[in-house]
Amino acid sequence: MPLKTFEMTFLELLLIAVSLSMDAFSVSICKGLTTKKFSWRMALVCGLWFGFFQALMPTVGYFLGAQFQGLIEAYTHWIAFGLLFLIGANMIREAIWGKKEEGSNNASLDIKTMFLLAIATSIDALAVGVSFACIQVKLWSSVLIIGLTTFVFSVLGVKIGNVFGSKFEKSAGIIGGIILILIGLKILLEGLKVIAF
Repeated sequence: MPLKTFEMTFLELLLIAVSLSMDAFSVSICKGLTTKKFSWRMALVCGLWFGFFQALMPTVGYFLGAQFQGLIEAYTHWIAFGLLFLIGANMIREAIWGKKEEGSNNASLDIKTMFLLAIATSIDALAVGVSFACIQVKLWSSVLIIGLTTFVFSVLGVKIGNVFGSKFEKSAGIIGGIILILIGLKILLEGLKVIAF
């Protein structure tokens, strides 16, 4: 059972889900750029791969983090903040300096390509899952929200990439990173009893 230290609201969880979906959204935009005509098949394949792994990884992270709860109880707010800050900062860095996920520029939907992209875009969610073990989170509803949100954003990403090009890719990563950092900061300030919600 998670430590009853912080209670995450639905809005906070939704913001985390949106933030985590930004990598998959960006890659989906790149996939959409590779097609002259919008493909529902491509959009659904991207949505299913990215959504599934975005739900799987925080589940794995949660159970890994739960194994160490007794050792980290006094530091949970610092750990959650640190993880969310690092994830958010990395998202911003990659958005600004234009790092692309391997294979994101091509239209291939083969299993190997999609598996590698799904892993690459969901690594951040693994760390978020560890932070979930430090706070009061309903795991199954949380990962369902994260997975469905990523599915929707991935499908939209393919469509947006096809219609508008890549002009939203950079800002999506920056906005997602900032949201994660702010949520991490809120958790830290609550843990330090600077603020209370």
